[in-house]
Amino acid sequence: MEMEDHMESQKRRGISQDQLISERTGALGCCGWFLVILSGIFTVLLFPFTIWFCLKIVQEYERAVIFRLGRITDRKAKGPGIFFVLPCTDSFVKVDLRTVSFDIPPQEILTKDSVTVSVDGVVYFRVSDPIATVANVTNADFSTRLLAQTTLRNVLGTKNLAELLSDREGIAHSMQTNLDDATDHWGIKVERVEIKDVKLPHQLQRAMAAEAEATREARAKVIAAEGEMNASRALKEASLVISESPSGLQLRYLQTLNTIAAEKNSTIIFPLPIDVMSHFLKK
Repeated sequence: MEMEDHMESQKRRGISQDQLISERTGALGCCGWFLVILSGIFTVLLFPFTIWFCLKIVQEYERAVIFRLGRITDRKAKGPGIFFVLPCTDSFVKVDLRTVSFDIPPQEILTKDSVTVSVDGVVYFRVSDPIATVANVTNADFSTRLLAQTTLRNVLGTKNLAELLSDREGIAHSMQTNLDDATDHWGIKVERVEIKDVKLPHQLQRAMAAEAEATREARAKVIAAEGEMNASRALKEASLVISESPSGLQLRYLQTLNTIAAEKNSTIIFPLPIDVMSHFLKK
């Protein structure tokens, strides 16, 4: 459902963009056509010399938006390669189609849970519509940079600190969607947004470190207590097994003595059963 709505909005934008371009590429008027014809005659008469002013070249990664008497001549930008312009009446603007990246300066942001953090990022974008980039915005690159800063503040202002630290990919995707929608009218396509670094205040860092350490200590104590409980259960089961056979206890004594002797100790403690001692005390 969301995909269909997005496609419908893109179609509406495309229709409105075509209408806007068609208005800009309207008729030149009688005076305009007279100047164009005069320029053409001047070009033909001085052909060997004017050819150097009429032929222009743009690179593979560039496009040229041609203005004739201040109006855009075509709905599609020219290039790459050679194209023809009339001297005196035509002018053109080159637009670079390569992907551009820039760093978002560190922004002091107050999160949803009232924590002040410093966040910076990087944005990758390119020109998707050269005509809209030239005709709809004065400086598309600078405007995109400013919009990225405000978008970063607006998006992170709705997140708490835990979401900011754990869901960077979701935040970056949300920023990319918002930037792409806002710059579509400028002919800009935002390809990728990444959150680079999140800087916390030093006091908050110490508090979080103390909290993490306390959590680890509590978990260690719980694990140790569970180990003691399991050991006591095992000892209880072992005592029940040994109590069923009196000779088993003697074998356990001998095994313990063998273990102590293997450690090369100078002092050996040999336990005696209480039953044996009580027999001698009675005598």
